[in-house]
Amino acid sequence: MRIATDVTRLLGIELPILQAGMSWASSNAALPLAVSRAGGLGVIAAGPMYLDALEEAIDTVRAGTDRPFAVNMPLYRKGADEVLDLLEAKRIPIIVASQGGPQKYLDRFKAVGTICLHVVASESHALKAAEKGVDGLVVVGGEAGGHPPAELVSTLVLIRAVARATAGRIPLIASGGFADGQGLAAALALGAGAANFGTRFIATPEAGVSEAYKQAVIRAGVADTRTVGRGFGMIRTLTNDFAEEMAALERAAAPEEERRTAFAASTLKMAALDGDMRRGKVEAGQSAGLVTRMMPAAEIVAEIAMEYAACVQSLPQAEPVDVPQEALRANAGP
Repeated sequence: MRIATDVTRLLGIELPILQAGMSWASSNAALPLAVSRAGGLGVIAAGPMYLDALEEAIDTVRAGTDRPFAVNMPLYRKGADEVLDLLEAKRIPIIVASQGGPQKYLDRFKAVGTICLHVVASESHALKAAEKGVDGLVVVGGEAGGHPPAELVSTLVLIRAVARATAGRIPLIASGGFADGQGLAAALALGAGAANFGTRFIATPEAGVSEAYKQAVIRAGVADTRTVGRGFGMIRTLTNDFAEEMAALERAAAPEEERRTAFAASTLKMAALDGDMRRGKVEAGQSAGLVTRMMPAAEIVAEIAMEYAACVQSLPQAEPVDVPQEALRANAGP
């Protein structure tokens, strides 16, 4: 199946389905490779990776498919300059940059032919990134896991606002709240050319997180996440002891240092690698409530595409209705 949009044409992929770059979950070759082979865009998450592991993952994906793939690069990470040097030297097909401005990487990557996508969470950031010359925007709404926008504006509203502000001048990828083909249809209807799927791909054999993490996502309902840590790296996480403690401190307006200490005492690694579902940061989006079973990543891509096709076919078609001219004149006003 092929679903052609401005994003699929830009990236050279068959389906407007992107697997989000998720620290630990896609900090490997297995998950991105499976998604790219299936016709979507697999994304290696460079955030927590050492240089040698990142280079090995890039080489493995490249050896496993001739289809495009991407590397997600949080520009704030420790050793960012060295990572950027590696990605430039490897001439990766696509970079998805976040947590910083495009000026840090744009010219050097365009010079080696890398397509540059930039993650934004507001109209103003979208316009600034577009003006700098990025090739496409990943627009993240409040439903997203990991680091949603501080204002928590929903993807439903934000993608429309950015689509209006950019007026079709740049391809858009909607991110936050997507788990199935119906969500993909909604994203395209709102003005995006693709959707970013993160939490859905946690519940896969290829995701590099603990089994306990995967099962927690599968068990979660749509109301089982919350945002904590506002002001110093706010995250959306599944509700657990850590999240409850943080929420209590925030409700009590505890001193900033106390809240910061509690926030820093928990890490994503504790949940992702150690399986600590009580004290770790179990980052996940609200779409966790739509994830009900474990599936291979390639099957998820195929299922999303089939659901999309069925959804679009089932939508009611508009039919012309004859309206008397007298009624039109009566409602026209002065």
